[in-house]
Amino acid sequence: MSTLFEPEVPAATTAAGPRPAPFVIALRPGLRLINANSRIHNRERGKLTRALRDATHEAVAECPALMEALAAAGEGPLFQRAHVLGVLCPPDKGRRDPANWYGSFKAAVDGLVDAGLFEDDDHTRVVGPDMRLGRVVKKGQLVLVVSGLEPGADPLGYQAAR
Repeated sequence: MSTLFEPEVPAATTAAGPRPAPFVIALRPGLRLINANSRIHNRERGKLTRALRDATHEAVAECPALMEALAAAGEGPLFQRAHVLGVLCPPDKGRRDPANWYGSFKAAVDGLVDAGLFEDDDHTRVVGPDMRLGRVVKKGQLVLVVSGLEPGADPLGYQAAR
């Protein structure tokens, strides 16, 4: 039985050569996140957005593999096109709807742009963020998994829905 969206199975190689491993960017635990169910003032939302963008940029700077890849990329962005998996690691085992934290994931992806991973985060360059629930982490945490995509790659079977 097939489904509309088959899980992506990473290939050992692509036509262009070995497929690089995805980069895992873990933001520091305990950051205050933006939840769609919370009614906060726009000024407060702006402060949280800035803090998440800055924390993401900081997490990229603390990742030696990413810094090496950015240096090798030179002046341009690291990725022309990529898939971003966003994982919400909650502080406890309660029920969660990861999509309620879209504002947090969006701010984090903007932080990836700030750090030079992408030129922009529009649909031509970034697939996602694809939000999922992760394991329990004390104080809670956002983790981003960024995988480069070849031109025309369709990692989630999106073309089947067209």
